[in-house]
Amino acid sequence: MIMDKIALTLLIIGGLNWGSVGLFQFDLVAFACGGSGSMISRVIYTLVGLSAVWCISALPGQGPRGGAELRPVHRSIQNM
Repeated sequence: MIMDKIALTLLIIGGLNWGSVGLFQFDLVAFACGGSGSMISRVIYTLVGLSAVWCISALPGQGPRGGAELRPVHRSIQNM
């Protein structure tokens, strides 16, 4: 469960960063960490990528977890 939350947080960070690159040509991670080639930037990019792989295994019918742990984030989603 804690890995799922960490992975989701990293994916949100990565998604927001890619959104800022696409809309504004501004790489927030590179800006905050001293350039896209810096070691800390590369670590963050790698962790975001690994988080995506982790989250793929949570999709229904994918990977060893097979989506059994997927739950709606909010009750209103259940009523849709």
